[in-house]
Amino acid sequence: MATRKAVPLIHGPNADRLRRRATYASVAVAALLIAVKFAAWLETNSVALLSSVIDSLLDAAASLVNLIAVRQAMMPPDREHRFGHGKAEPLAVLGQSAFITGSALWLMAEAVRRLIAPVPVANPPIGIVVMVFSIIVTLVLVLYQHHVVRRTGSIAVSADELHYRSDIVLNLGVIAALGLSALFGLRILDPLFGAAIGIWIIWSAIGLARLSLTQLMDQELSDDEREKIREIAQSHPDVSAAHDLRTRVAGPTAFIQIHIEMAGEMSLIRAHQISDEVEAMLRAAYPNAEIIIHQDPEGIEEPRSNFPRRVAAR
Repeated sequence: MATRKAVPLIHGPNADRLRRRATYASVAVAALLIAVKFAAWLETNSVALLSSVIDSLLDAAASLVNLIAVRQAMMPPDREHRFGHGKAEPLAVLGQSAFITGSALWLMAEAVRRLIAPVPVANPPIGIVVMVFSIIVTLVLVLYQHHVVRRTGSIAVSADELHYRSDIVLNLGVIAALGLSALFGLRILDPLFGAAIGIWIIWSAIGLARLSLTQLMDQELSDDEREKIREIAQSHPDVSAAHDLRTRVAGPTAFIQIHIEMAGEMSLIRAHQISDEVEAMLRAAYPNAEIIIHQDPEGIEEPRSNFPRRVAAR
């Protein structure tokens, strides 16, 4: 079975342009869906449809936060932010998860109220037509966002894609609630579907929060990526070993720190040249990375660091 070929990430102005367009597209789609869903809710008085309206309102708010965060993350380093502004993206993702959790809790409270005092759903066909339209529009947006994530690796756009994917499931649930209520006249189905969708939204929010915290807490790259970095450094003929590898990611930027060992009798000028060559090799594999390399004489025992080393960084 053929494996899917990975699409190489792009960097610089082209990547920034794609990320910016993705944020504009998500805001525009959210605004369109709010308008059509709100009109349909006024016609149907459905809790499940109301859940979709609320979700679109939160989508718009989250997408606006995303737009601002992505623009901020693309700003170059300045005097007060020497490491850049990349953490604006995971901060925006954490904000999205809070927005989404709040909307889900409100929705579940409304569903409980309707379970206690059921209200009939009026004019279900209108709601179903609007939901089908919403699914089509959202699917087009998700496909575009997926393309942008594959090309840029943006965590903020990835988070946006994740919750718009959950919107598709939500809209399918609304269609099921409206259809079953119309066919069987069971008023309880509408709030039950609304509550189930609320649980789904909270689960999505937890996933978004975890995604953002990996960057906000400076989590290391995966062991495979760390091993790849170490192998690249050690592939230079004048480097005998590499150790004390530290990595982290902030938005579109990766940070790599590594020690390389070379012959002790080597001149400082030659050691500096080798370090530059290793940096160029690493930058070819990680174009959007900030790289710091420390040179060590081979065989010199260094003081132990105050944290445990990972196996991949031997």
